[in-house]
Amino acid sequence: GNPELPTAVNITWSSINFKTILQWQPKPSGYFYTVEIHGQASDTKRKCILTAETECDVTDALRNVKETYTAHILSVTSLGMDNFEEPPFAVSEKFTPYNQTVLGKPEIQNYTQKGSKLDVVFQDPLTPYTFPNGSFQSIRDIFQHDLEYKLYYWKDQSSGKKDTTTKSHKFEVSVDSAKNYCFYIQGIVPSRRENRNGQESMVLCTSVERGTLDEYGAEVFIIIAVIAIAVITLAIVLSVILCKRKKAKAAREKEPLNGV
Repeated sequence: GNPELPTAVNITWSSINFKTILQWQPKPSGYFYTVEIHGQASDTKRKCILTAETECDVTDALRNVKETYTAHILSVTSLGMDNFEEPPFAVSEKFTPYNQTVLGKPEIQNYTQKGSKLDVVFQDPLTPYTFPNGSFQSIRDIFQHDLEYKLYYWKDQSSGKKDTTTKSHKFEVSVDSAKNYCFYIQGIVPSRRENRNGQESMVLCTSVERGTLDEYGAEVFIIIAVIAIAVITLAIVLSVILCKRKKAKAAREKEPLNGV
């Protein structure tokens, strides 16, 4: 090979929902890169041939998601691929898509809070892989029973979280009918040793009709109670004063006139 050509460094795999990008450094000057994907049981596949970029989408070379791959990043001149000498190259760390791709954010389709029931319906993230009819496979199509979802929920303006798990597309949980709730969903692959938890969905909150006490809390109740007590006390004091004045007036009227 050509020992004068630099080889790639800082090689990383970046994969979300099985869309996988290989990245490395440095930017080439006077040479190019070609990526080779080596599987344990599959033929070598070449990607991004003679590229001047430092990243390569290798998704379609990793279709056997349970296989373990390594990437060879070759440093070549424009004529380097035509000779029989092996060009200098760098080797990536091993990568197994099934174990290492990150689960993306679930999409919440609908949610309702009726009485003491909170219902949340969501959708699996899609992958770049397709069925023969052209429709995209979801992560559930690949992980199947090895995939579950967790719902985290809590009373609005409260820090106490609860959670529940499902293998379906829907959650049904019992809640306090007088309170609003916030929640989010996260995909999980329990069989993994690492990267078990996926990305969190956006946080959403319900909005149910609430009374003044529920909406503003105990402070309003206390204020109302204090005002009511003050009004009642004032009414009693005024009644007592008026009663005493009437009695005093009546007593004066009964006294005989002086000098009679």
